[in-house]
Amino acid sequence: MSEETAIFAGGCFWCMVEPFETMPGIIKVRSGYTGGHVANPTYEEVCSHTTGHTEAVKIWFDPDVISYKELVELYWQVADPTDATGQFQDRGDSYRPVIFVNSPQQREIAEASKKALEESGRFDAPIVTKIEDAKPFYEAEEYHQDFYKKDPLREAMMMVPRKQYQKKYWGDKQYD
Repeated sequence: MSEETAIFAGGCFWCMVEPFETMPGIIKVRSGYTGGHVANPTYEEVCSHTTGHTEAVKIWFDPDVISYKELVELYWQVADPTDATGQFQDRGDSYRPVIFVNSPQQREIAEASKKALEESGRFDAPIVTKIEDAKPFYEAEEYHQDFYKKDPLREAMMMVPRKQYQKKYWGDKQYD
């Protein structure tokens, strides 16, 4: 089995795990922090908006089963690419939408996908999601991992705005 990684930021990491984790070819998904200047930040430090970190998910996947391109296409469905200052009910720089790329090949795929989305006319507003080189990824505290399994009711309530977004912009292409 082959293994690669992808890192996506799209608001609260709690809401980003399930859509990816439930796809065939996904080995594991971990919530964490990346893109900042502080080593091993805590949740409280990231929430203080002083570390430069963004909440993100790191995805280990088998490229023989699911491609990086397919992961990027799923990302567009679960994160609002037109909102640079947060996602849904989550506001602030630690919730900004970013595709963190691990290689020139991932950058090429992400840039091409973003361009195709811009040209599709699907959105009324500009696509503002950044594509940045991956920086160290620090796993979040254990209580943040697999949150949708630990507190499914709270997770379901938090997903309401995302589900509304998906229905409005993606209709029948929703991931679930």
